[in-house]
Amino acid sequence: MNSVKSGSDLTLKKIAPPAVTVLALIALGFFPLFNASSQPSYIIVLSVSVLMYIVMSVSWNIFSGPTGYISLATAAFFGVGIYTSALFGANLPLPVLMLIGGTASFALALIIGAVTLRLHGVYFTIFTFGLVLLLQSLILWYEIKFSGTRGRTVVPVDYVTVFYCMFGVLVLLLLAAYLVKRSRFGMALTSIGECEDAASHVGVNTTVVKVLAFAGTAFAMGAVGAAKATTMIYVDPPIAFNVLMSFMPVLMVIFGGSGYFFGPVIGAVIFTILQEQLTTKWPKWYMIIFGSIMVLAILFLPNGLVGAMKEITGIAKKMIVVLATCIFVAFGYAFNLILASSGVAIGGLVFPLLFGIVGFMISVQLMKYLIGKAKKEVGKNADT
Repeated sequence: MNSVKSGSDLTLKKIAPPAVTVLALIALGFFPLFNASSQPSYIIVLSVSVLMYIVMSVSWNIFSGPTGYISLATAAFFGVGIYTSALFGANLPLPVLMLIGGTASFALALIIGAVTLRLHGVYFTIFTFGLVLLLQSLILWYEIKFSGTRGRTVVPVDYVTVFYCMFGVLVLLLLAAYLVKRSRFGMALTSIGECEDAASHVGVNTTVVKVLAFAGTAFAMGAVGAAKATTMIYVDPPIAFNVLMSFMPVLMVIFGGSGYFFGPVIGAVIFTILQEQLTTKWPKWYMIIFGSIMVLAILFLPNGLVGAMKEITGIAKKMIVVLATCIFVAFGYAFNLILASSGVAIGGLVFPLLFGIVGFMISVQLMKYLIGKAKKEVGKNADT
C-alpha cells in the first residue's frame, strides 16, 4: 500500500512541473488579448522585457549552468540580433529578422566557441567579455569610417507582434531546455561540469558538446535581440552591445537558482520588474540596490530562490515561508502608503519587491535554523 502511495506521489512530482508550465504558457499567450486600447499598455511593454530576459536567462543556463563555463558573451549575440533588425528591418518581416539574427549569432558563437572553449575558468569568462567590447568598438569604427554615421534608425513593429514572436521563442526554448536536461546531450554537459577530464576519458567529445550548446543558446539570444530592436527608435554600438546585457542574465540565474528548470524564469521575472521599477523611481540608486541584493543572495541563498525552497522539506514548512514572504510584501505596500501620506512620491512596486526579497531570505534562514534545532533535539533524545 505504501509503495503504491509513494509511486503515485513520484508520478505527481514528475507530472506537476510540466503541467504547471503548460498552463502558465497558455495563460500568457492570451495575455495581450485583454489589452482593449489600440496603444500598447504598460503591462504589454513590461511583458516584452520580461520575455526577453527569460529567454536570455534560460539560454545562458542551458550552457553555463551544467558546464560551469561562465559566459559573458550574451551582449555580443544580443547585439548581433539588434543590428540585424537595424540593417534589414525595412524590407523583411519580424520572424525572418529573428531567424537571420539567430543564425548570425549561432555562426558567431560556433566560430568563437571552437576557438575559445578549450580555455577554462576565468580565461574563458574574460575572453567572452572581451568579445563584447571588441564587437562594440569594431562596429563603431566601421560605422563612423565607412557609413559616416554613429548609429541607425530601426523600423518599429507593434508590441503585440513582438510579444508573440518572443513568446514563440520562449516556448521552443523551454521545450528544448526540458528535453536537453533529460537527454544524453544534457548528461554530457553535466559530466563536463563535474569533471571534464573524466567525461573525455569515458568517450564524451567535450569540445563538440560545448560548442554546440554554446552556439545553440546564442541562436535564441540573437533572435530576441532582433525582436527587441524593433521596439527601439535608434540603435548604435554602445546601445546594441551594452555590457550590462552580459551580466543581467547571470545575476538572474544566480538569484533564481542555477541548474534548476524554473530558477532562471523566476529570477528573470523578479529582476526585470525590479529593474524597471528602480530605473523609473530611483535611477541613481538602482545599481547599488541591485548589487546589495546580489551580495545578500549569494550569502544567504547560495542555491537561489528555487534551491532554497528545495532545501526545506515538507509542504507545510514551504507554505510557512511563502506566507511569511507575503506578509513582508504587505509591509512593503504599507510602507509605500505611509510615504505617500507624508508627501513622498515613491509608489510602484519598489518597496513591496524589496521587502519581499529580504523577507524571503529571513524566512528561509529562520526555517533552516528551526529545522536544524529540531534535528539536534531528536538526536539528543535518541542518544539518551
